[in-house]
Amino acid sequence: MWAGFTVFVLGMLALDLGVFHRKAHEVRFKEALGWSVAWVALALAFNWGVFHWFGSQRGLEFLAGYLIEKALAVDNIFVFLVLFSTFAVPPVYQHRVLFWGILGALVMRAAFILVGAALIARFHWVLYLFGAVLLVTGIKLLAQRNAEPHPERNPLVRLFRRLVPSVGEYDGPRFVMVRDRRLRPTTLLLVLVAVEATDLVFAIDSIPAVFAVTQDTFIVYTSNIFAILGLRSMYFLLAGVIERFVYLKTGLALVLVFVGVKMLVAALYVIPIAVSLAVIATVLGASVVISLAFGPPRDQPAARANAARRSPGAAPAGSAPARRGGRASPCDRPA
Repeated sequence: MWAGFTVFVLGMLALDLGVFHRKAHEVRFKEALGWSVAWVALALAFNWGVFHWFGSQRGLEFLAGYLIEKALAVDNIFVFLVLFSTFAVPPVYQHRVLFWGILGALVMRAAFILVGAALIARFHWVLYLFGAVLLVTGIKLLAQRNAEPHPERNPLVRLFRRLVPSVGEYDGPRFVMVRDRRLRPTTLLLVLVAVEATDLVFAIDSIPAVFAVTQDTFIVYTSNIFAILGLRSMYFLLAGVIERFVYLKTGLALVLVFVGVKMLVAALYVIPIAVSLAVIATVLGASVVISLAFGPPRDQPAARANAARRSPGAAPAGSAPARRGGRASPCDRPA
């Protein structure tokens, strides 16, 4: 099962990059919608297989884990928007960054899941540690739900900029360029490092959250992977309207608090998976509905996006940063 699933994932990624995105292009809404529907359909088909072969308990566990990971992945989109605006990444190269960033995230999360499963199998009290981490994270997210993300301040990004100073410009879709007969990283590589560092932070929260609904390593792994695989298309699908979901972070915080409490009280009372799934789906669904009903006007996100493009730290596609030898934004200057 592990080998078959891994071959399937690698095959889909090869099909994505080698056939549908061989040439860099800006991903439009229609294309993003098609890929988003395809990834969700594949996840639900896999979920049906889990129901059929392993029973309703495992099937509900996969669905709950997938919903948690999918919701937390939406939070990544907020950060990606800020990241691409800060470094003025031309839209035509954003898919390339997300593709390689998510490929690295798949490897990183697989390692995290295997280590977490090994720790839980050897030290059962690790489950309570995970629960405490999720509870604290949920409360912190609830208190700071209106805080602006600053991915460029991530310690790993700062360390990379200090050790490997970027040339401060883009060279088409390349991550490295030849300068003075030496290979030097472009700003696009710095953006890729920031994407990986962002996912590292999110993985610390999301993986323990799935262990709250199941300790089956294969279910944890597959639900994570399916949620991550659809993240790129979901970004291009929701990038223009994501700011309307103003109460989504509140819903995510409440979900993290719930699964944290679920893990902490497991020794006294085991909350059934059906109840957990109902609570998670209700909280997330309510946060989306309330956001759409009482969120900002429909044209406000577009106005903010246009303002971001006109800001000194951003540049439109086709401007100097998108061309070889073009100047980078002030945020791209090496530390």
